[in-house]
Amino acid sequence: MTEIWEVFALKYAERNSRTRNDSFLLDDNHNTPHEMDYYLWLLKSPTRTILVDTGYDTAEGIARDRPVEIEPADLLKRFGVAPDTIDTVIITHLHYDHAGSLPAFTAATFHLQEQEMTYATGPCMCHDTLRQPFSGEHVVEMVRRLFDGRVQFHNGSSTIAPGVEVHLIGGHSRGLQCVRVNTRRGWIVLASDASHYYENFLRQKPFPIVVDLEDMLTGFNRLESLAESKNHIIPGHDPLVRQYYPSEHGDNSVFRLDIEPSISV
Repeated sequence: MTEIWEVFALKYAERNSRTRNDSFLLDDNHNTPHEMDYYLWLLKSPTRTILVDTGYDTAEGIARDRPVEIEPADLLKRFGVAPDTIDTVIITHLHYDHAGSLPAFTAATFHLQEQEMTYATGPCMCHDTLRQPFSGEHVVEMVRRLFDGRVQFHNGSSTIAPGVEVHLIGGHSRGLQCVRVNTRRGWIVLASDASHYYENFLRQKPFPIVVDLEDMLTGFNRLESLAESKNHIIPGHDPLVRQYYPSEHGDNSVFRLDIEPSISV
């Protein structure tokens, strides 16, 4: 039986020293400031909790001059979820801002696309440009989890739990996957970096960090085919999420996504 899930976006960092040139290829207003938020996502049903992505920690933030507002593990604790009690973590891809803080999740099995591990440990990482969004230590930590028997690979589309699916998108990273979740308002899609911003998929505007441009463009259409409507697609880094969805219990770092947005996209 398909379960109904509550879905929350947890914001742990932001970066405001960016322009539209950092967000869109071939943008006419490339020097205009363009902010970015960093999220992880929590799925809750009556019987279990699933985490989507693990964010990056203070050390990684210092190394990249992108400080965190709150450690992802501490943000989860503030929301009432102890990281060491989470048994299922979906990693959308292995870029530094989605696959750090792994040691905090001591009881978790990590769900990852086979292509992503192959990509992050293969010859493409000989290229500085392709390697830049990855942290070698994060990838090594995932390899450690693999040898501990705590990684489950997927190849395309899979069901993680009743009402929770992953679907291979690619484009931004070779094994990037989105997460499709059944909620009280229908099936929503956590796009992660298949669409960093609403504008990426709404206007078919590619993000500049890309390994396969065709997969990225095809992925925008794939997101729409998986979601109930465009209003059911949640981009991975857009500050507009905080305007469209209410904060949970007044916490300006946690936003409820399984209800209708206040603004139609």
